[in-house]
Amino acid sequence: MSNEIILNADLRVRTGTNKTREIRREDSMVPAIIYGNEEESKNIKLKLNELTKASENELFYTQVLKILLEGNEEKVVLKELQREPVKGKFLHADFQRVSRKTKLKVVVPFRFNGEEECQGVKTDGGVIAKAISEIEIACLAGDIPEAIEVDITNLMLNEAIRLSDITLPEGAEIPGFDEENDQMIVSVNPPRAEEEEPEILPEGEEGEEGEVAEGEETSEEQDASSDDAPEEDKSSD
Repeated sequence: MSNEIILNADLRVRTGTNKTREIRREDSMVPAIIYGNEEESKNIKLKLNELTKASENELFYTQVLKILLEGNEEKVVLKELQREPVKGKFLHADFQRVSRKTKLKVVVPFRFNGEEECQGVKTDGGVIAKAISEIEIACLAGDIPEAIEVDITNLMLNEAIRLSDITLPEGAEIPGFDEENDQMIVSVNPPRAEEEEPEILPEGEEGEEGEVAEGEETSEEQDASSDDAPEEDKSSD
């Protein structure tokens, strides 16, 4: 397995709330436990700096890890990593033992390939929309993939790739998957139409209120001119 993550651990003799606080404060270590696979549980402690560095790798949360303990190695997967809610300091870690034949449920990220060559973007100016970035799968511990590949090179405008379209590693499955929860993973959508800005006409292009075109008279001017017209002589000849 590439990019294998290895942690060094010591047995933890001291247990209880006060003792775990001392381990964190005085030893700069993080209390943890290894359990499962029909073997005795072991209380351990991990170096804080090693755990911090490992946690920065996304594979830490999905891959089989190796813990070196008293000259032996334990193959485990992370089940829970507790953090202090405000400052995010590590409080405790739970690890489950696995063998290559242990079937696990793990969350695996999607890896999108061909974004720059996507036909729907290059040809029609579409926009790539990623609906989900990861998926829970069930598979053997020895076959956990680093990521699930999703090729969008040939995805055209208004087309999408759904869960039913992807190829999972051999022996892997999506728990509870059926047609009703066939989620969309990624699509190519039309670009958003740009809102047209209102046309701004140059000042003076529209007639100002009350302005009259040359050669036209206002109704008031017409009334005034009719008043000035001479009255007809109504006297009889």
